[in-house]
Amino acid sequence: MNIPINLFMWVMAFLPIIVLLFLLIKCGWGATEAAPVGLLITIFTGIFFYKADITLIAAESAKGIWNALIILLIVWTAILMYQVGDEAKAFLVIRNGMRKLLPNELLLVLAMGWIFESFLQGITGFGVPVAVGAPLLMGIGVTPLWAVIIPLFGQAWGNTFGTLGAAWDSLAMSANLAVGSPEYWMTALWTAGFIWFWTVIAGFAFCWFYGKGKAIKKGLPAVLILSTIQGGGELLLSQVNTTISCFVPACISLIVILLLGRTKMYREDWSIEDSPIMNRKASSGADSSEELPDMTLVQAFVPYFVLSAITLIVLVVKPINSFLGQISFGFSFPETVTGYGYVNAAVEKFSALTPFTHASMFLFVSAMIGLIYYKKNGWIKEGGVKRVFVKSISMTMPSGIAVIGLVIMSKIMDGTGQTQVLANGIANVLGNIYVILAPFVGLLGTFMTGSNMSSNILFGGFQMTTANLLHLDPAPILGAQSAGGAIGSAVSPSKIILGTTTAGILGSEGEVLKRIILITVPVAIIIGLILFAVVGI
Repeated sequence: MNIPINLFMWVMAFLPIIVLLFLLIKCGWGATEAAPVGLLITIFTGIFFYKADITLIAAESAKGIWNALIILLIVWTAILMYQVGDEAKAFLVIRNGMRKLLPNELLLVLAMGWIFESFLQGITGFGVPVAVGAPLLMGIGVTPLWAVIIPLFGQAWGNTFGTLGAAWDSLAMSANLAVGSPEYWMTALWTAGFIWFWTVIAGFAFCWFYGKGKAIKKGLPAVLILSTIQGGGELLLSQVNTTISCFVPACISLIVILLLGRTKMYREDWSIEDSPIMNRKASSGADSSEELPDMTLVQAFVPYFVLSAITLIVLVVKPINSFLGQISFGFSFPETVTGYGYVNAAVEKFSALTPFTHASMFLFVSAMIGLIYYKKNGWIKEGGVKRVFVKSISMTMPSGIAVIGLVIMSKIMDGTGQTQVLANGIANVLGNIYVILAPFVGLLGTFMTGSNMSSNILFGGFQMTTANLLHLDPAPILGAQSAGGAIGSAVSPSKIILGTTTAGILGSEGEVLKRIILITVPVAIIIGLILFAVVGI
């Protein structure tokens, strides 16, 4: 790569991201309006400053459209699943049933916004916990904005070792870590350690959101227990089996929070009446005006039980996974090169979609089984099936522009070398101080691509090379990369759109980002400072 790494080129690479953040946060634009502007700037800088030709721009745009369509499949199927439950009034049953099971409202919010999302992240990922979690939280009375924010925090800790270790495997691959080597296990240890720190912070953030100091005092025991199970369990299992090191603690925490609901501290009715995240008016109004169907809590959760079972069977049982994974399709792309010699290798089957092992298939099958089950029991009335499909399509379409624009933007930045210049520029200027920003490189990768796995693929090798050039231990730096990527999943615009779409507040992405960034950035800074204290001598 012969791209000049200087201040001007670095600023040009950073310009699309700066504009995007400015429009989202400062101007209050929705992602649907901001994404096309960021995309146009990316194309402009790619052509005029990074010497990309039209063929390269077209190829990367096509890759982006393909990736965006795969994301939109998840959006639509997650909304479809939500509409099935909404049509059957299952969320009213879930709200009332969970309140009886967990009368402490803070514990209820933790269960529905943190623990259940952790479970979903452990097996599915790909934004499913956010898309599914937002309507569930609204069902227990959380306002739409906070119903999006809470799952974004709740799923983040599982982004590296979740989805049965997909993002971790990509880090090991891009950094050339031999499976089972001392470097492999040490990197996993550092990664899990940094993520544990984030898990504790996220737990206390939920309490602060709900009721500030009073809620932190009440939730302290639960947060310490649950974060120890999740973060500590993941750290221990990361030294044994990285594939299940998120899934197993997530399952245990799901059981433990229900047991906590029976303890003396949490078994009584408790709530903060003026909690800023709860919609008391809507909640009380629903109680008096909405007629509950003759449905049990277990029956209301049937689609989610089916989702969990299908996902586990397909992803964990190797013969089934191998058989269903044989069917895949994707598009081939030729090699493209910029005027600076930045090469995008030819690919035979780009980002191949394996439909029968993809999260969208799990969601679709679960939604269909739920639809049939609810209709058979009379909970979906005449015309309900048509309404479910019409509403799910109409809710998905507006988010399409934003998702497609953002993903194309990230692909063009990557394909023209702008992403690489951003990271290299930071490392070259800062020297050993670079390690303070190592988590931000991971965060930046996830912010741009919407995926910790993609961030690790983009920057795993770069982080390893930089560590070696600076004569530093690469294990903690790689750990900070993936931990930063996990934290970045909470501020990823594409994941935020998943939540705002299913919560019915598309266009509020800037408001969501504004609140989340106040916690994610300081945590990334602290991790960077810890890293510098350890290796940046």
